[in-house]
Amino acid sequence: MTDVLDLLLNTSLWAAVLRIATPLIFGVLGALLCERAGVLNLGIEGIMTMGAMTGWLTVYLGGDLWTGLMVAAISGALMGLLHAILTVPLGLSQHVSGLGITLFAASLSYYLYRLIVEVGSLPPTIEPFRPLDIPILTDIPVLGPILFSQTMPTYLALLSVAVMAYVLARTPLGLAIRMTGENPHAVEAQGLNPIRIRIGAVMAGSALMAIGGAFLTTAAFNSFFPEMVQGRGWICIALVVFASWRPGKALIGALLFAFFDAFQLRLQTSIEGVPYQLFLMAPYVLSIAALILVARRAEVPEALMAPYRRGER
Repeated sequence: MTDVLDLLLNTSLWAAVLRIATPLIFGVLGALLCERAGVLNLGIEGIMTMGAMTGWLTVYLGGDLWTGLMVAAISGALMGLLHAILTVPLGLSQHVSGLGITLFAASLSYYLYRLIVEVGSLPPTIEPFRPLDIPILTDIPVLGPILFSQTMPTYLALLSVAVMAYVLARTPLGLAIRMTGENPHAVEAQGLNPIRIRIGAVMAGSALMAIGGAFLTTAAFNSFFPEMVQGRGWICIALVVFASWRPGKALIGALLFAFFDAFQLRLQTSIEGVPYQLFLMAPYVLSIAALILVARRAEVPEALMAPYRRGER
C-alpha cells in the first residue's frame, strides 16, 4: 500500500499522464467534431497511423518538426475528405467506409514508409520535440514539473480543447455544426449547406486525428513503426461517448485513461508475482467500466450516422 501511495504522490506519474493523454486528446477532439456534424469516423486508427508516418517522414527528409505536424494534418484531412465523400454525398455506410479508411490508410502508410525509407537492422530516427524547461514556472512545487516540462504539442492539445469548446458553444459556425448533427434539414432551411458543413467537419476532425498520430513519432518517440498507434483510435471513439460529445469532458476522459495506463506501467515494477498481462488490460477494463456508468446518460446527436438528402424529410 505504501508503494502505491508513493506512486500516486510522484510528480513523474502525473507528468507522464499528461504526455500519454496528448495523442488521445487530439484523437477524441477529432472524432467528436466529426460526430457533432453527424458522421461517425471509424477511420481514426488508420488516419492516426498515416499522420504518424507522414509527420515523421517529413522531418526525416529534412523538414522541421512543425512542418511535420502540418503535413500530417494535411494527410489526415485528405483521408477525411475521402471518407466524407463516400458517406455524405454518396450516402454509403459510415461503418464500412470508416473501417475501409483504417485499412487503406494504415497499409498505405507502411507501403510508403518501406518505399521511401531504407530500413536496416535498427529503424531510422529523427530529433523529436524536446520537453520545455520554463524558468521559474518549472520550479513551482508539484505543478511545475507536471505542467511546465511538457513538449509543445501537448500545450497545443490543451489549447485545442479550449478552442473547440468555445467554437462549438459560442460561435455561429459551432451552432451550424451542432445543428447539422441534430437536424440537417433545419440547417438547410436557414440557407446553409449541411453537406459542405459535414465534409468540412470530417476533414478538420481527421486533421486533428492525424496530428495525434504525428505526436507519437515527433514527440513521444523518434521513429515510426506500423503498429505504434496500438488501438488509441478505438479508445478515442469510446471516449467521445464517455464525454457526451463535450470537449471539456473529452479532456477528462483522455486524462483518465492516460492515468490508468501510466499507473499500470509503474505497478508492474512495484508489485511482484502478478502476471503483467493483468496490468496491461487494466486501463481498458477500467475505461469500459467508466464508459458503462456514463453512457446511459449520454445524449447522442440525433442525426449521427443518418444519411442526408437535400429536400428530403
